[in-house]
Amino acid sequence: MEIIQVSEGVLLKDVDDFYPVHIFECGQAFRWNWDGTGYVGVAGDRVIRVSCHEGDILLENASIEDYCSFWRRYFDMDRDYGQVKAALSCDPVLEKAMEYGWGIRILNQDPWETLISFIISANNNIPRIKRIIENLAARFGRRVSWRGREFYTFPAPVDLAGASVEQLMACGCGYRADYIKRTAEMVCSGEIRLEQITGLPYQEAYKALMACPGVGPKVADCVLLFSMGKTEAFPVDVWIKKVMQRFYPESSGTNREVKEFAWRKFGHLAGFAQQYLFYYARECIT
Repeated sequence: MEIIQVSEGVLLKDVDDFYPVHIFECGQAFRWNWDGTGYVGVAGDRVIRVSCHEGDILLENASIEDYCSFWRRYFDMDRDYGQVKAALSCDPVLEKAMEYGWGIRILNQDPWETLISFIISANNNIPRIKRIIENLAARFGRRVSWRGREFYTFPAPVDLAGASVEQLMACGCGYRADYIKRTAEMVCSGEIRLEQITGLPYQEAYKALMACPGVGPKVADCVLLFSMGKTEAFPVDVWIKKVMQRFYPESSGTNREVKEFAWRKFGHLAGFAQQYLFYYARECIT
């Protein structure tokens, strides 16, 4: 891969296993939106547009320094996805799924933003999740401008801890408003230390996240997979359970039993398998 600074931003030439549609439409992130040219998103205090041009990836509004210090890790560019696919390709279902979602990469998102985003995601749909997050950002985040458009950073823990439940509900959070406020207060007080949790082994990190209000098994696994690098995490909800029962009937059982089946079958790559299956199954299961 070659990294080139161009007038619009950074061009990544000859990138393997990177396709924006697959990355941003597989349910792992909520602040990336298609604008007719590419996916525009806010991560940290940065706004970029990501687009694909004949195998090359353009990151508009980014410098090579930005890429090296932030986007390289965010897009998991140091991982060889060819090796991941080779290890999972012995499974015929996954082989088809990986062929379909060949450009998926698991993002390394901010743990705080991911935690609150997936608390919001519980019993919710993606358009509404996105709307609530944008409402929170506009109300409590900081404004960032790009090409005449206004964007907002994700609110800091202190901002959501200082908000009232009524203010959070006005952003559309509903019953989750109390969970969000209490979780923010725990992070601000140091009762929950996300950086410390990131460094723990999977089972300990999982247990620590489950102490947050509004965090159940699926939300904990999403945070672990999409922001803490725990690739063995296998988030299970009603949809993934249906997917697993369709493709692997022997996995039938409780959500915990489905996850344990995935661990036996996919090992430390279970999280990658989940994302490939999630994306592929949307086309195969009605």
